[in-house]
Amino acid sequence: MLVKLKKWGNSQGIRVPKALLEESQISIDESVDISAKKGMIIIKPASKVKGKYNLKDLIDQLPKDYKPDEIDWGTPAGKEAW
Repeated sequence: MLVKLKKWGNSQGIRVPKALLEESQISIDESVDISAKKGMIIIKPASKVKGKYNLKDLIDQLPKDYKPDEIDWGTPAGKEAW
């Protein structure tokens, strides 16, 4: 698929056809990671999107022997039921 690189302010840009976005499973307004390798520009979905994290990536960073503990938050302060 041929597209033209165009001037866009102080940068350059390309328009990505809808069919290509659908095939690559990238949505409008989704953050992407752009890199260059051996004369190619590679665009792929970013693992962190708009300051949010991927839960699976965060869980994978936990130590394998991690055991969550229960924390005592004290007595109820409002009308919550315990």
